[in-house]
Amino acid sequence: MSPPLPIKILSIIEATTMNAVAKVTLDFHRTARELADAGEVSIDGRVITFTRGGHQDQPNEFVRTFRDDGIEVDVIPERRRFDLSVLSALRKLVEAHHPDIVVTNSVKSHFVMWRSQLWRTVPWVAFHHGYTTTDRKMRVYNRLDRWSLPKADRVMTVCHAFAHELAGITGIPVDKFQVQHNAIRPLASPKAAEIESLRQRYGLTENERIVLSIGRLSKEKAHIDLIDAFSKLCENNPDLHTRLIIVGDGPERQRLLAAAKASVCRERISLVGQVGDVAPFYAIADVFVLPSHSEGSPNVLLEAMAANVPVVATSVGGVPEIVENEASALLIPVNDPAAMTLAIARLLNDRSLANRLTSVASGLIKRNHSPELYARSLIGLYREIATLHRT
Repeated sequence: MSPPLPIKILSIIEATTMNAVAKVTLDFHRTARELADAGEVSIDGRVITFTRGGHQDQPNEFVRTFRDDGIEVDVIPERRRFDLSVLSALRKLVEAHHPDIVVTNSVKSHFVMWRSQLWRTVPWVAFHHGYTTTDRKMRVYNRLDRWSLPKADRVMTVCHAFAHELAGITGIPVDKFQVQHNAIRPLASPKAAEIESLRQRYGLTENERIVLSIGRLSKEKAHIDLIDAFSKLCENNPDLHTRLIIVGDGPERQRLLAAAKASVCRERISLVGQVGDVAPFYAIADVFVLPSHSEGSPNVLLEAMAANVPVVATSVGGVPEIVENEASALLIPVNDPAAMTLAIARLLNDRSLANRLTSVASGLIKRNHSPELYARSLIGLYREIATLHRT
């Protein structure tokens, strides 16, 4: 018997850098290749994206990374965010590639799939990874999903909390959503020389206890709460030699820098910007803090768990679906710097608690968030929907 034909998946992604959605999609394709090499069902994946500006002939980081990994990427030029001239180009590409499934990954890609009318003839999975709600304009923009998503064959999202949110926006019954938490491929262990170089670069001493946070510096990530909590930690524990390191960049950077400068422990707070390899930062961390006001299935939480760093996180969105308070992490109320201070101090002062949490969290990663489990789940869904359309 000949092996089954690959499932042809066409993903529409709006990205210029290797953001969270891009990383999740790329790792899915890599894992699918590994599974195919082991004799499981294979996929034939390619990507459509958009580009604006005067350098359309120069591939951005997103396009370069996918192409370097052997994934075909078609780039549709556009003049503005909602340039409806892209619809014709999208129709031509979909007709030329004849995919078994089209997967959209953001408000914009959902919208262009809906407006193109391609959903009438092509199986469509809309994958909701979460909203950016930094301002009123973006919140209005996100509401476009109320028209787009009901036309999809299946709507997937990364946590049950988002499923309930989307049900309220779109009118789709909550039991019609499929929830798929993110997966994580454990980061490669950094070499001793890389860790030492990191310590020297930021003037870290061997006896400093490192409180780490990684993420986009946007309002909903609430790093301002973390700076407040860390300042209280320094005031309440003058003998505790600690340093706060925040990795990432975004629109809140200047506000956070001002807050750090105004802090009583300003010399112990470092905003290091965007970095290419975060593994050395996890390697030096004593506590990882996720202070967000909104989250889905955060990759940084999974990374910290996989790196055996004890976690303090706000109990929002999909976070309590991944970890349990006092069992695999310390969960705190949102917008409560005082509770954050106490939780960080507990982990810094109680080694047995930290070890117990990381041990349980490591087991959860292996059981619930492996790349293979994630890829098999998606491939099974895509095959199911493609088969229904053929019958």
